[in-house]
Amino acid sequence: MAYRSKRSFAWTTAEPLDLISIWGEESVQSQLRSSCRNFDTYRQISQGLCKKGYDRDMLQCRVKIKELRQAYQKAREANCCSDAAPKTCQFYK
Repeated sequence: MAYRSKRSFAWTTAEPLDLISIWGEESVQSQLRSSCRNFDTYRQISQGLCKKGYDRDMLQCRVKIKELRQAYQKAREANCCSDAAPKTCQFYK
């Protein structure tokens, strides 16, 4: 029998904005900086999203944060190293 991964529905535009606001809180950032194992911190982030009416688990939050960070880094690097038109990502600001 083939293994099927659990696939979630696509993120709405509002979800990453709420995720970023929770992730950006100083208490969350402090927890992320102070520990190598961030299991509980990502659980706290997913619970914060649940309070706002979204159904995301901690792994989905972790993956989305990683994707957002990579998109931001890519846009930032492109903007500082090139004379071409400025690059941006959806949630750059």
